[in-house]
Amino acid sequence: MKLLAEFLEDFGADIARHTLEHILLTLIALAIALAIALPLGVYLTRCRWAKFVDVVMGLVSVIQTVPSLALIAFIVLLFAFISERGVPLPTIGVLPAVVALVLYALLPILRNTYTGIRQVDPSIIEVARGMGMTSAQILFRVELPLSLPVIMAGVRIATVWTIGVACLCALVGGGGLGDLIMRGLRSIQLGLMAAGTVPAALLAIVFDWLLGRLEAWLTPRGLRGRQSTAP
Repeated sequence: MKLLAEFLEDFGADIARHTLEHILLTLIALAIALAIALPLGVYLTRCRWAKFVDVVMGLVSVIQTVPSLALIAFIVLLFAFISERGVPLPTIGVLPAVVALVLYALLPILRNTYTGIRQVDPSIIEVARGMGMTSAQILFRVELPLSLPVIMAGVRIATVWTIGVACLCALVGGGGLGDLIMRGLRSIQLGLMAAGTVPAALLAIVFDWLLGRLEAWLTPRGLRGRQSTAP
């Protein structure tokens, strides 16, 4: 307890400030990724052009295969290139960090939204259509509730990935707990490294648990019973 008290006395203020930065960075990136991936995933399930679906999924998958550090560097280079063409964009700071995080978060949300809706039993949709439901009603009252566990699994994966990759955004001045980790590595101070890595790991665990609770709350009661009795 004495060691913990000394640790918090030395690094408590820095941990609190950088943790808040990390959370804000993560939430902003996830909000933008959700705003893009969810509607796009729904649209792809309605798209009749299979090649277009393959192109979109392939493009997002390619982005995901790029190493996170290389992706951040590419965003910086892209912003620098655009700035030289007369459109001023910051090459350091929050903006390039958020863009990189959004790109990384797209795949699991988009893929799981598309897969979850496509896996809904067509006979259930036919029954809903026979009851006179409109396409929008079928989407919001049938398809999305039934595909919610799959979609939420993608959101949880994206959240954990975003929290981890956000640590690297300190390299471009994005802030967050990565600042403490980088300072600790440069000065070989174990205290600073622990002050960055431990809260980042805890954030991933806590956010994953919270999203799990949110999933359980959003899931209709009938589906909860079905999931609990599933093998």
